[in-house]
Amino acid sequence: MARSYFGTDGVRGRVGEAPITPEFVMRLGFAAGKVLVAGVAGARAPAGSAGSAGEAARAGLLGGVAAIGRPAVIVGKDTRISGYMLEAALQAGFSAAGVDVLRTGPLPTPAIAYLTRALRLSAGVVISASHNPYEDNGIKFFSADGNKLPDAVEAAIEAELEQPLGCVPSARLGRARHIDDAAGRYIEFCKSSFPGTLDLRGMRLVVDCAHGAGYHTAPHVFYELGAEVVPVGVSPNGFNINEGCGATHPDTLQRAVLEHRADLGIAVDGDADRLMMVDAAGRLYNGDELLYVIVRDRREREAVPGAVGTLMSNLGLEQALARLDVAFARAKVGDRYVLEALQERGWRYGGEGSGHLLCLDCHTTGDGTISALQVLSAIRRSGRTLAELCAELTLFPQTLINVPIDKGFDWEGSAALARARQEVERELGNEGRILIRPSGTEPLLRLMVEAREAALAEQMARRLADALPAAA
Repeated sequence: MARSYFGTDGVRGRVGEAPITPEFVMRLGFAAGKVLVAGVAGARAPAGSAGSAGEAARAGLLGGVAAIGRPAVIVGKDTRISGYMLEAALQAGFSAAGVDVLRTGPLPTPAIAYLTRALRLSAGVVISASHNPYEDNGIKFFSADGNKLPDAVEAAIEAELEQPLGCVPSARLGRARHIDDAAGRYIEFCKSSFPGTLDLRGMRLVVDCAHGAGYHTAPHVFYELGAEVVPVGVSPNGFNINEGCGATHPDTLQRAVLEHRADLGIAVDGDADRLMMVDAAGRLYNGDELLYVIVRDRREREAVPGAVGTLMSNLGLEQALARLDVAFARAKVGDRYVLEALQERGWRYGGEGSGHLLCLDCHTTGDGTISALQVLSAIRRSGRTLAELCAELTLFPQTLINVPIDKGFDWEGSAALARARQEVERELGNEGRILIRPSGTEPLLRLMVEAREAALAEQMARRLADALPAAA
């Protein structure tokens, strides 16, 4: 599907520049609301169904004024200063389309996915730009079942955006209300993913929340399971989200773990769907390593036919999983594509090296807090350290070179690059891997080489780069 506004994770950009402007976001709310109204009108739930129960609960949350059969959405956000403006614009658009709105205030993206499903709502909406700096923001949607919106629904919203902005009659306008206990509901959901026979007593954990949406949920989850928690990055001011902290700046976590003599460190990003961890020695563990720990633990107790990574997942992960007799499939880069590959195969576990991890036996989407709990349960169950659990996983050194290319350059048709690639693949054999892909946003060709030795990976990547013509 050709998208004008939606990317792989909703609509995102610099605040004040198209499309992240108040006018466009109000239109987006109206367009999405019109699509939801049409969906409800075409498929009303029978009396006594889960949908009716959800509508009754929603009516209670809205003070008894929600109309049965009228769609309702939940809107959450991270801690960016622009969230207030965009939340108001979205609410106006939804209300004009006749859609009720439940607001949560700052709350992790996976919390909105959970609450959408738990409250039987028509959709969930998150105002966030994830790991980006505060100047950026975005809008992402979840369907009623807590998954990313299907392509067909996104296409319908984009089509509706081409229509004039309107407004339903006053009697049909949507109402709005804040949910006071949203954070508490989500905290209990996270705790339910941790085995009831285990606890975290005796563990000192540094929890870095990136001054983002998890600042008032993640520390409570680990504390209520018995851990001593040292919170970091829990003082959002609207401008400091992801600034020198969180999953995208794990050096802050590494220093804090050593300073506080903690057993482990846990870092999430601005919307709390990514995870990085650090052990007592200050060693950092990325998404590939944490996925291995989770799959290895599950493999000891249940059948795990396969796991999904991406084109960027380390070859060492694929080989280590093969030794566990776990198949490995690669999807395009992006947790959306990892999820699609898992659903196609009926598998449960997947992720990216960046820290997006999916445990579909726990949640419908990536969740940094829940993923950390799965790693902690593996540690508690086995009585082994994180380093010991990763002892049989050796990640290959990677070299990534971004080569400037002329716009429109046919790199796939380059005979020189093809020859260089064949030579490199022949020399690497089964002990390395090549990935060549264009940047989606810049005139760059990304050349990645993995090899057993860092020097060899760099040498092979340079050979590929030298085969390309210099950009004009």
